[in-house]
Amino acid sequence: MNRFLAPLGILTILASPLSAAGGDAPLVTSTHGVLAILLLVLGILFTANRSPVGRRVFTFVPLLVFAYFVPTLLSNTGVIPLASPLYTFVKKTLLPASLVLLTLSVDIPAILKLGRHAVFLFLGATASIVIGGPLALLILGSVGLLPEGLGDQTWKGLAALSGSWIGGGANFVAIGESVGAKDTTISLMVVVDVAVANVWMAVLLFFAGREKAMDEKIGADRTSIDDCRTRVESFQKEVSRPTNLPDLLMILAIAFGATAVAKGLADVLPDVGDIIRGFTWTVLIVTAVGVGLSFTSLRKLDGAGASAIGSVFLYLLVTTIGAHAEFHRIFDPENFKLVLVGALWMTFHATIILLLRRKMKAPIFFAAVGSQANIGGAASAPVVAAAFHPALAPAGVLLAVGGYVLGTYAGLLCALLLEWAQHFIA
Repeated sequence: MNRFLAPLGILTILASPLSAAGGDAPLVTSTHGVLAILLLVLGILFTANRSPVGRRVFTFVPLLVFAYFVPTLLSNTGVIPLASPLYTFVKKTLLPASLVLLTLSVDIPAILKLGRHAVFLFLGATASIVIGGPLALLILGSVGLLPEGLGDQTWKGLAALSGSWIGGGANFVAIGESVGAKDTTISLMVVVDVAVANVWMAVLLFFAGREKAMDEKIGADRTSIDDCRTRVESFQKEVSRPTNLPDLLMILAIAFGATAVAKGLADVLPDVGDIIRGFTWTVLIVTAVGVGLSFTSLRKLDGAGASAIGSVFLYLLVTTIGAHAEFHRIFDPENFKLVLVGALWMTFHATIILLLRRKMKAPIFFAAVGSQANIGGAASAPVVAAAFHPALAPAGVLLAVGGYVLGTYAGLLCALLLEWAQHFIA
């Protein structure tokens, strides 16, 4: 994979204004240079994903993890800055635009047609995240296993994490920004997210290798999986079409037009409590616009690349999150306590989803994909689905896109519960 990494070093040398003093200033300081490097990182990762070696690597360590931590490595070693106007622009503008495009592609009727097992287990996974976080905070907070120096940033960081574990990276930042989580808190939660969520993903991939035995043990009816595969394949063929210039311009107009309208309305709408204010209104409005448009003919723009462009914005957002993470803070024993909260939270989620699956006698596939569509979002839900059967990968995409919608609203509900939980134990 060295041939994929070589361009990064070249761009670093050519695109950056060097520090005259040669001291602590980053090698690359210009906004355009930083943008070029982050886009090149993503280009290298996705190109590597096309190679046999890359696919094998990303099966065990998801590409999203590299999208977080390669920029972290670059910023923590002085190649790019820990703070840049680019990071703010991506968060404030490209994040809402990505939410519009990702929710525009949601096909709620198609999700419902996946069957009750898929829908109920997906919603059950969402509910377990909303409930599990406050419970974990209450339990560990009552025995003194919370970081003492973070104060209210503890529940705010966990609220951001709930957005990630219900929807994805866009919801992660959106909820964090909405509740007032600091950038330093967000960077800590990135590590909690990656560390805990990827252990659970490894467990789900293990289940994929034992699915028939697990289903036979509880008498699950596997015919629903075949129906799911047929419906999803039909949907993908129906909306897919070649990308053209008019479609691309319409996609961008919708994304940035909805963002501009939402920001304008957010400036005049009143605050509702401590959470629904300013940027929260922007997130709620763009999500509602995307969902509303998904019931119109404009949703067919997904076949022309709407969700792909939304994913470009999303992955660029992920790289900026990684870029301003101060990795050394993770080794502080106090901060590591957040990993314990995340681990207990994930334990609640896993227990609830597996008990619900057993109660419904549903195939383990629906439990695994319903869980990962929440926890991992569109980046990794298809990976888990494809581990069961390659033709089922689009089912993971469909459910994960639904997670982008729930990630905003359910994440804010979880934030309210987390705030109450921390104040209760204070």
